Amino acid sequence: MNRNKMKTKLTIILFSIVLVLCSFKADNPITIFMIGDSTMANKSLDKGALERGWGQALGGFFTEDVVVDNHAMNGRSSKSFIDEGRWDAVLAKMKPGDYVFIQFGHNDEKPDEKRHTDPGTTFDDNLRKFVNETRAKGGIPVLFNAIVRRNFYDNKNAVTDDDVQKNATANVKPVEGDSLIDTHGDYLNSPRNVAKELNVPFIDMNRITHDLVLSMGVEGSKKLFLWVEPGVCEAYPNGREDNTHLNVYGARTIAGLTVDAIAKEVPALSKYVRHYDYVVAKDGSGDFFTLQEAYDAAASNAKDKITVLLRPGKYTKAIAPKGRDIQLTKQTGAVIE
Repeated sequence: MNRNKMKTKLTIILFSIVLVLCSFKADNPITIFMIGDSTMANKSLDKGALERGWGQALGGFFTEDVVVDNHAMNGRSSKSFIDEGRWDAVLAKMKPGDYVFIQFGHNDEKPDEKRHTDPGTTFDDNLRKFVNETRAKGGIPVLFNAIVRRNFYDNKNAVTDDDVQKNATANVKPVEGDSLIDTHGDYLNSPRNVAKELNVPFIDMNRITHDLVLSMGVEGSKKLFLWVEPGVCEAYPNGREDNTHLNVYGARTIAGLTVDAIAKEVPALSKYVRHYDYVVAKDGSGDFFTLQEAYDAAASNAKDKITVLLRPGKYTKAIAPKGRDIQLTKQTGAVIE
């Protein structure tokens, strides 16, 4: 065999290897399992509900090389998540190289014996269990502390208020000040301490969200949370005043800030991170449900180039605003009819 034929054969072999590797990559994405409470969880879309968890929005910030499998659930603490068998379900699905994002605290604080743990002892023990058992399966754990509550007054009931659906029509309104008052105490330190002890990446989500809420101020920060006027949404006919749970804008904003922190603390994931101006998703993980809504928003966006991600689902054709540079990225399974 002469040199040219050998070179041609080698090129074909290398090209075939590249195709195989690309195929393997597409068929075997990295999975990020998320375990936590309502601030992270996927939410129902019934009756136009506006509540979202930041984990629900996270998938829109990664390429298709990463799949987010969100097991976070409303009302769960590190204890109840284990006791109900939810952690075992995650372990059963986990494969080597997958990640587990762990964020508890809001419900571990509750006095309910089915959920309560103590920082420094039982809470830390549960976090260690998640970390050690993830590693035993070949997974990579990442610890997060709790997002901040929007608490601008000395609310003695801030922790238990999470379980109360407050109507916007309530007669007594608290007088809010300029200081954002912490409600989590030592529950914020446990993930940090366990991360240091076991050499685990740690994301200080409380600091991220504290700084965001404080920068937006008393009134402006309501834009992040589930503050809904009466008569606006069928899911909350009497309105809602909720300082713990996020709305669409809040979930997307906080997920965007968090993914940047993740890229810094977990460099192996940084190459998969993407930011889009608007995400369109049928499952509620984006800013909008329809492509036309994204195009309408782009019409008034001051940026020179607008980026839009279309997540899997069937969408109706839309009319893009004239004179605007819009870059549309379609994920696998996204179809425009």
